[in-house]
Amino acid sequence: MHENQVNNTEHWENVYRTKAVNQVSWFQEHAERSLNIIRQTGLKPEEARIIDVGGGASVLVDDLLDAGYRHVTVLDISVSALAVSRARLDKRAEQVNWLAGDIRNIELPSAAYDIWHDRAVFHFLTHEQDRKRYVEQVSRAVRPGGYVIMATFGPNGPLRCSDLDVRRYTAQTLHGEFGAGYELISHTTELHATPTSKTQEFVYCFCRRSSS
Repeated sequence: MHENQVNNTEHWENVYRTKAVNQVSWFQEHAERSLNIIRQTGLKPEEARIIDVGGGASVLVDDLLDAGYRHVTVLDISVSALAVSRARLDKRAEQVNWLAGDIRNIELPSAAYDIWHDRAVFHFLTHEQDRKRYVEQVSRAVRPGGYVIMATFGPNGPLRCSDLDVRRYTAQTLHGEFGAGYELISHTTELHATPTSKTQEFVYCFCRRSSS
């Protein structure tokens, strides 16, 4: 187990126990860009099976439920982060499948998801073997022909986040981590304003897994 890696459960539990959710740098009032890309899949909200990786305290789950999505799984390494969203959603939390675990080794069902979404987990995987394991998880859990939406720090993004080293990507290098089995449909750049009024560059890649 590597130091300063996303699998450091204690680190992430401490983050969410000691900081208000609206004070972490990646906080969004609404996940508008992610939701818009998810809609671009054309999948019906009442049918699409979505997993939000690292979505513990994210408001994307709220936005998805508001938009009529009914098959949503939220995965996070931090139980405390998941508890934030469950408390925020109150009774609506019962409509969501909550998973606590490390994305590199948690057991995910095969071909279970139509859409895989990750905003700000993958850039914490600084070791090649961890990234390969992540891609293997995607390839097993996303159905052939399904969609993958990845957002990481862009080339002008920070070098560290939450006291951890990160990797920065262009759309091409991020897509390259997944390879020819994933078609890059589109990509976009977002300048995210943090709660402390700093600006972080994010790159979003919208891909489709090969149907073969």
